[in-house]
Amino acid sequence: MSHIGTGTDIGTDIGTGTDIGTDTGPTAPDLGAQAGIVARLAAGVRDDRLADGTPCPAYAVRNLLGHLAGLAVAFRDAARKDFGPTTDTPPDGIPDVGPGWREELPRVLDELAAAWREPAARTGMTRAGGIDLPAEVAAAVAVDELVVHGWDLARATGQDYVPDPAALRASHAFLLAAAEDPTGGGGIFGPVVPVPPDAPLLDRTVGLSGRDPSWTPGRA
Repeated sequence: MSHIGTGTDIGTDIGTGTDIGTDTGPTAPDLGAQAGIVARLAAGVRDDRLADGTPCPAYAVRNLLGHLAGLAVAFRDAARKDFGPTTDTPPDGIPDVGPGWREELPRVLDELAAAWREPAARTGMTRAGGIDLPAEVAAAVAVDELVVHGWDLARATGQDYVPDPAALRASHAFLLAAAEDPTGGGGIFGPVVPVPPDAPLLDRTVGLSGRDPSWTPGRA
């Protein structure tokens, strides 16, 4: 799933040498708190902001919301081991929202969190983006997606953002492990943006994801 809106996705990265299954940091936490934060951010998006730009260069706000809905469904089904088009298809093209997105997105985010609470969800292997991977790694990817794209959405729409602390710690550990992997090219989702080591954890996480923590609307 794209973190930078330019075609980089989890399937591509697994398939090109970045081993995210060896050390993703601590076990991914429950997704409920972070999913709820993302849902509240989405509810705060005004219709007149849907065409605004985001830190993902190829995505407007509406595309980012569409991506969040798509990843929620994909990783929900990955947790359920319900394999089919939602888990087997690499995320290509630019996503968009449908007319019912304000009802759909919070619903699928709730379903995502609930699916990963099932005891069987984090056992064995699963599939996302057409790539087979350990289920616990898929959970870590889902948490990271929600944390980083929550920042994207908040920053693009001028909302305050305080991610779930456990989710933020897990996202940072996941991205740091990828950035330190000598086969990974310096990070899974794009070149790491240097951030001072004493910066807030959210800024360091955003930098590891290939974003500039100082990004503001209207800035490329």
